[in-house]
Amino acid sequence: MDLKAVSTKITEPTKSASVAITNALDALAPMAVPFAARWDAEADRRAKLRTPENLKALLEAQKKHTAARSTAATARSQRQAARKASSNPLSTARRAARTADKAARQHKTEARAALKAAKKNYPATLAARAVQAHAVHAVPAAGLTAVGWDQVGAYPASVSAGLIGLNMLGLWLGRRQPRVVADHEMSAEEQRLAARLDPSFWVQHADERGLAGTVPSPAELTPAGLVSHVRLDGRWTPKTFRAKADEIRAMLGARTDLRMEIKAGSHGDRATITLRTRSAADGIDLTGWEPGAPWGVDTVTGEPVYVPLGRRMLIAGTSGSGKSWSTRALLAEGSEYEDHRLVVIDPKRVEAINWQHRARTAISIEEVLDVTDDLVAEMHERLELVPRGQDVIQISPERPRITVFVDEGAEVIAMSATKRQRATAEDPGDPDWSRIMENLRTLARMGRAAEIILIWATQKPTMDRQGGIDPQISAQITYRAALALSTSGESRVVFGEDATEKGWHGHELPMPGVAMLRYSPKAKPHPIRTRAFSPADVIALPERPVWRHHGIPAVAAGAPDVPPLRLVKEEPAAAVPAQPQPKAEPTNRDRVLAAIEAGSRTVADVALVTGINKGTVSKQVKALVQDAEIVRAEDGSLSLPTQAGEVSA
Repeated sequence: MDLKAVSTKITEPTKSASVAITNALDALAPMAVPFAARWDAEADRRAKLRTPENLKALLEAQKKHTAARSTAATARSQRQAARKASSNPLSTARRAARTADKAARQHKTEARAALKAAKKNYPATLAARAVQAHAVHAVPAAGLTAVGWDQVGAYPASVSAGLIGLNMLGLWLGRRQPRVVADHEMSAEEQRLAARLDPSFWVQHADERGLAGTVPSPAELTPAGLVSHVRLDGRWTPKTFRAKADEIRAMLGARTDLRMEIKAGSHGDRATITLRTRSAADGIDLTGWEPGAPWGVDTVTGEPVYVPLGRRMLIAGTSGSGKSWSTRALLAEGSEYEDHRLVVIDPKRVEAINWQHRARTAISIEEVLDVTDDLVAEMHERLELVPRGQDVIQISPERPRITVFVDEGAEVIAMSATKRQRATAEDPGDPDWSRIMENLRTLARMGRAAEIILIWATQKPTMDRQGGIDPQISAQITYRAALALSTSGESRVVFGEDATEKGWHGHELPMPGVAMLRYSPKAKPHPIRTRAFSPADVIALPERPVWRHHGIPAVAAGAPDVPPLRLVKEEPAAAVPAQPQPKAEPTNRDRVLAAIEAGSRTVADVALVTGINKGTVSKQVKALVQDAEIVRAEDGSLSLPTQAGEVSA
């Protein structure tokens, strides 16, 4: 026979019953706490008043009251005797006795009031008062028979005994401290918070913080921190309870920077307090990047968070929030595959230079205008290719998906508002810089069907004159992400007008590298620990083809420049020298001039033929016009002075 197994079978039911009883008592204890608290408060008040001075005053008052009663009784007897001795009510004896009796009665009344005040200042103990109240059944009285309590020694005594038992049970339960079972995995801070969330502590101190009528359940430890469900009594609602966040934090003694969430519970009279003392993303390595890796990890559920390619996206975050580090994984994914290309518009230059080996970058105002012009032209070409019955073009290496990343949005908006230099006869002036934002708005509205996807990033997510979000672009955004923001107003701009009500509090996120992502009505406002991707990691990525417009095949970064195309007339063989002398490498100015000599008529044509950046071509054209080496017509076409004369002729 296995004695150990037999012993286990015998003791397990006993242990289960003990645990059940303990849990039941723990659940009943909060209901008896107010009664015990009132009893203890009254008993303590009475004990503090029972001082030797008050006792001396009580004894003196009792002595004076006894003397006054004796004097009043003597005066009453003397008045009765005087009334019997003389039938004349105006006799001297009767008037003197009447006056003495009146004075004695008044003195007795004063002594009785003084005795009452002395008894109040030196009250009986609460236990003695309870004994006196419950001992009424032991005093025979004729009135008890009238109400049916003729058996004074039976029924009233049993009732009194029952009341005594209930009082004692209530005091025992109310003074009983329910056990706060501290998980061995809890930190010291979590154990302290769990103790303060215990109903016994909460109910005793709730009234001091203006939280009377609320009772929390014992805190539960989850991968994201402590969770407690609160019962709301009386006039409490989840909304009014949430408004007491400062009082609740003070009640718990929680750190100021500890994130606390208060939201509605499972029923209308329930609320939930969540203390983010830990993160479900702890211990997960989110450094570096590889294809297909998640953007981050949900700190509440521990699940990976992915941002699919091809989604128009807004990324906001104040300076130092980790916005650049968090977005690099998205850009790496968008430039990794054969049917994907990346364009980075960065007036600050810092981020763009990291991606030059695998993305087309635009830094100066001329480059930004050129790349947005090219993107719009590409978009219109692609829209013509969308088959009937389909919403988007089929991406391929020949027509790849183009992810356009704008960083920083406020600088691009300011750049588009740059005033143009007025054109003169000698200087054709600057282009229309406002076309930058017009192009980007067009891409936001129409680019999805052409698989040209806009990702807009900014440090200042507002829509005022100095803001970093354009209203027309914001209206087309489907994925909205924010790291730490400055104000609740910015949270509403990023996540919508219901951000405060729904819990999308981007202004309460810690820094750096913690974000929220809203992409559908079912999305939860859970903090996400994002992937950290350093500039060195970006530079170490392998090279990828860089997108160009006008049907030119994608050019691999680092490849030698394509030799410029030149229109040259055929010459007789004899005119070609047998051994040409080596010439110095032509400068950009020479290459631009040669392209115009060959027949190029616009800056775009020159850039196409020479392979030089359009911004550089524009500068060289302006210098050549000033030096009268070329001529710009009213329609903007370029030509040599002799060619211009021939055309005019």
